[in-house]
Amino acid sequence: MPKDWKVVRLGDYAKTEKGKKPKAVSKEPTKEFSIPYVNIKAFEQNIIDEYTNGVGCVLCEDDDFLMVWDGSRSGYVGKAIKGALGSTLVKIKLPEVDHDFAYFFLQSKFVEINSRAKGVGIPHVDPTLVWNYSLPLPPKEIQQQIVSKIEELFSELDKGIEELKTAQQQLKVYRQAVLKWAFEGRLTNEDVKDGELPEGWKNETLGKIAKFINGDRGKNYPNRNEYVEKGVAFINTGHIEPNGKLSLTTMHYLTREKFNSLNSGKIIKGDLVYCLRGATLGKTAIVDQFDEGAIASSLVIIRLNREISNRFVYYFLTGPIGRDNIFRFDNGSAQPNLSAKSVTLYKIPIPSFDEQQKVVQEIESRLSVCDKIEETITDSLKQAEALRQSILKKAFEGKLAN
Repeated sequence: MPKDWKVVRLGDYAKTEKGKKPKAVSKEPTKEFSIPYVNIKAFEQNIIDEYTNGVGCVLCEDDDFLMVWDGSRSGYVGKAIKGALGSTLVKIKLPEVDHDFAYFFLQSKFVEINSRAKGVGIPHVDPTLVWNYSLPLPPKEIQQQIVSKIEELFSELDKGIEELKTAQQQLKVYRQAVLKWAFEGRLTNEDVKDGELPEGWKNETLGKIAKFINGDRGKNYPNRNEYVEKGVAFINTGHIEPNGKLSLTTMHYLTREKFNSLNSGKIIKGDLVYCLRGATLGKTAIVDQFDEGAIASSLVIIRLNREISNRFVYYFLTGPIGRDNIFRFDNGSAQPNLSAKSVTLYKIPIPSFDEQQKVVQEIESRLSVCDKIEETITDSLKQAEALRQSILKKAFEGKLAN
């Protein structure tokens, strides 16, 4: 630590007060209820949705710091909104310390405070940990220099993070473009004219190239209390992962006896399973981890003819052309919903089996490159956050001061 710095115990220097839940609140501001209630939503999202009259409240000012004291974000620090402080927040003042210097110091401790939160059920900040931190205090002009340097470095870091996130979005757009080009025949044919398919391709309905099998909806439909630890797989929408695989860690299982009692909805290896309802509408998986199993009533089995590649149809259903069919056939109720019959009417461009395999190879070659770039971006974003913490650590060790 530089010689002109001093070190104080945070708990001896900070003035703090925990918030309280107001005795009375209003959803709309009125003459009586005019004070914004600064709850977690207001603090983290800057959205005020309740107001109070201030009776029995702890008030905070714009120049206070707030720390989340309870919940999964324990230790998170931000600048206050003027109003009545919520019960899960603590306001902190650090007198005679540059406002932003104090803010960055508290920010630098978030990871440790959050990872060492106490409590069963709802975690909360460990006060012994927080108030025993050593707060390094250089002269005021040095504090301001450090703040300027942190802001300069953070600005560059934020610019880099923004570029990485832009690249992530561009990858998503490119992935969808690849899947669109694939079913226009552009990945395996040159000079495809807009609105036309290559020679040898033809549009077919899924009903012409596949058999559709609904889950058993009768009296033998499995209840949760009939699931067992080992047995025959019973697949629902929650088991379908974004990569088209089935999650083995969350899979449900039925006894052989229960499975045999089902009259419908039995899968075999190579089937596709397709979601018909809810927020996961259109999610698709290829059954390649099980030789047999059964599906929940929210799914339908698509069993393809021998001359049709299941991976070819999987990429069609998960690509933009296949997804467009969802909007065409969704019944428009409050919960998104398709019938198996409507899925049989989806039109899919079909080439020969050999060309289907070539199309799949072209898709997977391009998407594999996307996956590698995505992995690099994800790693870089993690490194950026680690660098942010490193900058803060150096700042309060006196290594950023001139």
